[in-house]
Amino acid sequence: MSTSYYRLFFIVLLTAVAAAIALPKELPIKFEWRQFKIDRVIGSPGNFELKQGLDIQGGMQVVLAADMSEIPVEDRERALESAREIMLRRVDLFGISEPVVQTSQQGDQHRIIVELPGIDDPAQALQLLGTTAQLSFRLQSQETSPEATESAMAFFNSFQEVGIGGDQLRRATVQFDPQTGEPVIGLEFNEEGTEKFAQVTTDHTGETLAIFLDDFPVTMPVIQTPILNGQAQISGGFTVEQAQQLAIQLNAGALPVPIEVIEQRTIGASLGQESVRDSLRAGVIGIGLVMTFMIAYYGLKGFLASLALVVYAVLTVATYKILGVTLTLPGLAGLLLSIGMAVDANILIFERMKEELLLDKPFERAMELGFGRAWDSIKDANIATIMTALVLINPLDFSFLNTSGLVRGFGVTLLIGVLISLFTGVVVTRTFMRIFLASGKKV
Repeated sequence: MSTSYYRLFFIVLLTAVAAAIALPKELPIKFEWRQFKIDRVIGSPGNFELKQGLDIQGGMQVVLAADMSEIPVEDRERALESAREIMLRRVDLFGISEPVVQTSQQGDQHRIIVELPGIDDPAQALQLLGTTAQLSFRLQSQETSPEATESAMAFFNSFQEVGIGGDQLRRATVQFDPQTGEPVIGLEFNEEGTEKFAQVTTDHTGETLAIFLDDFPVTMPVIQTPILNGQAQISGGFTVEQAQQLAIQLNAGALPVPIEVIEQRTIGASLGQESVRDSLRAGVIGIGLVMTFMIAYYGLKGFLASLALVVYAVLTVATYKILGVTLTLPGLAGLLLSIGMAVDANILIFERMKEELLLDKPFERAMELGFGRAWDSIKDANIATIMTALVLINPLDFSFLNTSGLVRGFGVTLLIGVLISLFTGVVVTRTFMRIFLASGKKV
């Protein structure tokens, strides 16, 4: 058996698995003809769901004002980022899927914009968002009850406050241990905090002193030695990213920013669902027209390209579900754009094949040359699109690039679509054509 048949088997197997994942959660099938009758519901195996954004499934958008009047100017940017982080942590704990939390600064106005897709209890969400972060140091009780080993809440309740909170913590910073080079968290206390911290660490050396934020522990270091100068370090094998994340969470309590809800907007799902239906209808019509053109103009080659386009669509939806991509209306636009690029690759290949056939090359040779010589154009065009998509996604969160969740959604779907279209436009179509050639059929 040739390599092409192995590739065909792999493509068929991959498409079948992807089709099973791409199926809706529940898909009713009803069919009846004479004595033959089917009435059952099938669905995607596992827990694969197509996540929907705020503009599709509805939800709430809340705009919060951060009062920076008591925060030093040099600490305001850090305080706003800390407040954003604590808002994101709260909505995650609340169980809201795919929240979007962004910050906005205009002059002396500092805003946090929170999008909560598909929430069920707006009042509770607003209560969570509208409160200032509370930081406290708590000492673990030496008498741990049996319930504390079985219940998380009982375990949390076994820690007792020691009178040190965010008011006494001046700041938390990422530092590096001079001996090991590992990232550590540096804590700096004010005068009152230094005195209290020295007393606690002297009396309870060797015990666990946890730091709680909004009544949930963020770290549980053990007191190694008495700390008398108000300069403490938390170590624990952190990566740089983990240390930065922990410092942001601690600063959310060290720099308590009063938060006020200034705008609340409920977004209904009906408009989003209608827009999705219109977009999908337009997409299906567009794909149908493209397939019709490809088959009418290129014949059997066009049919194979259309078949590869179906494989592309199935793989794309399955990838969205596996990676947990949140689908928004701009994301749908990115998907439809990438479909056009998938067909574009086949057109380049077929036109190159035509040129080779005009030079009286054997069909099989013309096909291989067509794929090979079109690859440079396909590669350059797709690399340019991939770079554009990465700029839109801004994975490293550069401040001078886009940070909008909707624009990032467009970039993510465009990037996934381009990568899959490279596979289907070149590998899948080429395999199909090689199989037909092996069967003695000219395409």
